[in-house]
Amino acid sequence: MSSSFPLRVLPLVALTLATPLFAQQAQGPSRVTVVTAHTADFPLTARLPGRIKASTVAEVRPQVSGIIRERLFDEGASVPKDAPLYKIEDESYQAAVAAAKAAVAQAQANRDLAVTEEKRAIELFGNNAGSAQKRDSAVASRQAADAALQLAQAQLMSAEIDLDRTTIRAPIAGVIGLSQTTTGALVAAQQATPLATIRALDTVYVDVTQSATDILRLTSTAEGREMRATGAARLILADGSIYHETGHLAAAEPNVEPTTGMITLRMTFQNPDHLLLPGMYVEVDLPQAMARGAVSLPQNTVMRDRTGNPFVWVVDNGTVAQRPVHIATSSGSGWIVTDGVRDGDQVITSGFQKTAVGAPVEIIPAEGAAAGAATGGAAQGEGN
Repeated sequence: MSSSFPLRVLPLVALTLATPLFAQQAQGPSRVTVVTAHTADFPLTARLPGRIKASTVAEVRPQVSGIIRERLFDEGASVPKDAPLYKIEDESYQAAVAAAKAAVAQAQANRDLAVTEEKRAIELFGNNAGSAQKRDSAVASRQAADAALQLAQAQLMSAEIDLDRTTIRAPIAGVIGLSQTTTGALVAAQQATPLATIRALDTVYVDVTQSATDILRLTSTAEGREMRATGAARLILADGSIYHETGHLAAAEPNVEPTTGMITLRMTFQNPDHLLLPGMYVEVDLPQAMARGAVSLPQNTVMRDRTGNPFVWVVDNGTVAQRPVHIATSSGSGWIVTDGVRDGDQVITSGFQKTAVGAPVEIIPAEGAAAGAATGGAAQGEGN
């Protein structure tokens, strides 16, 4: 009895340890869904993080001292260049202009008198009725009067400039932020705290960094130099959506950061709707090269072995075949595969759990698989 017991148990053990392939052969081919591979040329991009910057920023500060009488703009509105923003009380500056005008008038009168005396002295000297000393003195007096008139005119110009500066104007066109002062506040010329900040947002910058090694690799080939010269860039917003305007590589900092080995690249994007605001975190897809004859596959089709090498399963003559692949980069929710998959290959997208390499499979439409799963779930619910 004891010697015959293992003989009856061994077939059961062998059946329990049978591979999925043998079990599948007994049950028939498993159902799988596939995607047909199509080769095409895909741009290989590098996704680089960055933040939005205004193309121009101007801080509004007073150039004369005084008390703010009125704010002349709406916070958050677009303002043109030289638009009035604040009005400073200007009575003292008007008085300074009036005094300067009076000084000019007085200097003009003194000069007119000096010119007349100069002419008389020169005429008398020519008629031998006056001395050379009087002539020279008259000429010097006229020259001094000229200088005094010029000084008075300069002082008048300075007073008029100060009077004009009592109306604080926008130095650039753009969107003005919140006012940092109020009516009745005392402001000082060239103070450290700005009254408001204006940002030009019709065009914005995105500064990103890329390693100097990658840039050298990019510029070492003719194709890479062509892609870099084109400089077309795609912007991905923080919510994952793609910005509708295409940007361009505008400039690169001619310097490598010693501690990180990175180079700063500047992208420009048109921003007519002012959707992009300074400080926003974004990512930029910058083309690096072109993958010729590559295939775009969903990410769920690619698996990895124990050593981390990627592979896919394809349907070859009705059975499952394993193909090692080379992944160039990601593209949205898929992979760009440059080697291992040929045009027309049927790459398995679902049904991996019930099949194995070398096993026969039946290809069904993706919607059929979803319907079958729903039917199976309903049957299970009825059984419960």
